[in-house]
Amino acid sequence: MTFEAKTPLSTRRRVAPPTSSRSGPAAAHHDTLLLQHYQAAVQLMQEAKFEKAVLAFEKLVGSAAPALAERCRMYISACHRQMDKTKLDFETPEERYDYAVSLLNTDYYEEARDQFQIILQSYPEADYALYGLAVLDAITGQAEECLEHLSRAIDGNPRNRLQARTDADFQSMVDDPRFTELLYPETP
Repeated sequence: MTFEAKTPLSTRRRVAPPTSSRSGPAAAHHDTLLLQHYQAAVQLMQEAKFEKAVLAFEKLVGSAAPALAERCRMYISACHRQMDKTKLDFETPEERYDYAVSLLNTDYYEEARDQFQIILQSYPEADYALYGLAVLDAITGQAEECLEHLSRAIDGNPRNRLQARTDADFQSMVDDPRFTELLYPETP
């Protein structure tokens, strides 16, 4: 005797699919990568690098599990709130320069470079911003860029040559003959 199901097929309860459509080592690897990217995004947020954190969280939203995607959206919103609070408003490029120098002095090199670049976008011949970039390049070991920025700064204002001669931030450049030639050109 065979028993047939007495409940119509349309009213049977369906079994929910597993949380991940993938299984096996590939899924575990994918989940590990997602978790690493998530942790990196949280780290950016904790370091107050909100713009970069937003980009990192936005990349995760599309491929993460729903719960993680929702948490990413929450963090994106929090980053936007922080960015709105911390918008810097400078009345003059010199104020931005002072801020960039303070970043440089506290070893926030990437942020200082960004500020110098912002000045140069509006004022391409701002010798003080070029000088600031030259100092930053010397500190971070970028000799070619240092020489280029310092040369342009000196072309814009010859007093930068005198300043560079006594500036301890150029210590890493003193053995470079091109640096010496730039600071002490031969006069005919």
